[in-house]
Amino acid sequence: MFTLRFDMRAPAIGAPATELYSAAAEMSAWAETRGCLAVVLCEHHCADDGYLPSPLLLGAAIAARTKQLMLNLTILLPFYDVARLAEDICVLDHISAGRTSYVFGIGYRVEEFDHFGLSLRDRGRVADEKLPLLRRLLAGEEVEQGGRRMKVTPRPRDPNGPMLNWGGSSLAAARRAGRNGLGLLANGGVPGMQEAYEEACRENGFEPGFVLIPPRDAVANLFVAEDVDAAWDEIGDYLLHDAMAYSAWNPDNTVSANLSNATTVDELRRTSASHVILSVEEARQRIAGGETFNLSPLCGGIPPEIAWPYLERFAELT
Repeated sequence: MFTLRFDMRAPAIGAPATELYSAAAEMSAWAETRGCLAVVLCEHHCADDGYLPSPLLLGAAIAARTKQLMLNLTILLPFYDVARLAEDICVLDHISAGRTSYVFGIGYRVEEFDHFGLSLRDRGRVADEKLPLLRRLLAGEEVEQGGRRMKVTPRPRDPNGPMLNWGGSSLAAARRAGRNGLGLLANGGVPGMQEAYEEACRENGFEPGFVLIPPRDAVANLFVAEDVDAAWDEIGDYLLHDAMAYSAWNPDNTVSANLSNATTVDELRRTSASHVILSVEEARQRIAGGETFNLSPLCGGIPPEIAWPYLERFAELT
């Protein structure tokens, strides 16, 4: 079993964005026939390498090309008009026939808040204001707030709406998920996070829901190669770009998964748990052990003609 993750970075060393977006949809359609469980789409803004700013649009394109593949979208809630977001969620719910779920977050890059004319220090308050309102709109309520009268149509495909989760890697994130009755789909963990989530759920009248708190050494970008040395020569620079870009955004982050402080390809290969190239035999053994793999086939803008053989090689083993 495996998932695909796309963040659509298109640095100068990589393929053009148009080719990468086309490949993401094509790979998703192909992978759902080879045992892929879900596609994960992430969101950031103002990135020099064009990191995906609109997961809802790409999600719609992938949903239209697939029949059963689940989609999981990361949404940075402070950046959205909540009524428009609810409308887009409802439309995608119908396009995907209910296959789309969401992980909300508050964001952390000051450049993104400047881009939207918001204050980074207000992000928690803004999220706490928007999340309950979003849920009311998805439930079909007509809401009057701040001089606005909001009513969202169409309603979601399911009366209960799509599955909603909260992300992050802090006790505050866990408590926010719990008091709003959401699942907790974290991108890292700190001690007491699950306990804080469960306590907040029960204090607010909810039963704890789905929880996933990945270890810091979780593999987020996995590739399988016949010749591991040759693979690092071929795609190492793309993986390093991805690793260094995340590291630059998170200089003091010691808890999130998918982070590496490597500054060379050799260092990334020796030290990183997040960017891994396995031999065919290593991959076969781990698959036989029941491991679920997270693949990022276009990591760092890998050109599709280079990326496809790695994806196909992994799928042949499943």
